[in-house]
Formats: sequence, C-alpha cells, structure tokens
Amino acid sequence: MDEVQDLPERSREVARALEALGARGRVRALPASTRTAAEAARALGCEVGAIANSLVFVADDKPLLVMTSGRHKVDVTLLAERLGKTRIRRAAPEEVRASTGQAIGGVAPVGHPVPVETVVDPALADYPTLWAAGGTPNTVFPTGHAELLRITGGTEIAVN
Repeated sequence: MDEVQDLPERSREVARALEALGARGRVRALPASTRTAAEAARALGCEVGAIANSLVFVADDKPLLVMTSGRHKVDVTLLAERLGKTRIRRAAPEEVRASTGQAIGGVAPVGHPVPVETVVDPALADYPTLWAAGGTPNTVFPTGHAELLRITGGTEIAVN
C-alpha cells in the first residue's frame, strides 16, 4: 500500500475505487505524460489501440464517459443514434472536472464523485491487457475488456 501513498490524491481515489471493485490492476505513476493515447503507448511500450481512452461527452445535458480504443475516434452522430440520444457533444474541461473530479488527459473509468453513464468500445476486446488513466495525466492502471465493463457498469457499443 506504500506505492499508493506515493500517488497524487486523485490517483489514490482511483486506487481505492479499483480495490473496492475487486479490480486486478494497480495504479502506477509513469515518469512521462500519458495525456494522449500516443504518449501512453510510447511510455508503456504497447500498441496505441491497447490504450483505453476515457473521453467525456455531454449527451442530452448529462455526462457520458466513452471508453474507446486509442486507435478509434468517436462518431458522436452514430453514437447518439445507437444510444437513443438527441445530441452528443464533447464536454468542456470544466464539465469534465465537474462530472469526474479529474482533468482531461487523466480521467479514469472509476473514482468519480457520482456514477457516470459509460460506454465501452468493443474494439478494446482486441487486446488482452488494456491501460486506462489513473486519475492524472501520468498515472495508469492495467485492466481487461471484461473487467472494464464490470467495474464501470458500462454498455458495450461500437463508437465508430
């Protein structure tokens, strides 16, 4: 548990949430930024598609967290149709922080002040190990597709 104490507070919150959810991975700090999928992939030595990007949108005035493969872009029109939403737009930085308690580039799939509706890209199943943000731009944790669905309570929907 000492390694958790060395993490930033936001990442400690994520670590506690992961532990409470029975997740196997542990949050770790990296020396380099993992703000973008490309940066994270370089720092971790993995394919960009194995990065589970946490993107926050606003869907019909409510936050929506989209966990997508680093190799994908989200088609908001298609996603709105698939979710039965009128409109989906990218959340502004202050909306991201208000809904998740975390800043863009470090949004974890868990550890938010209140649950956020979550969509999980099925393309993430292509990788046995995924890397998700740990609450700050330079913290991450390993997980898997099935575990990501379980810990987020997410719905599996193709995003593009």
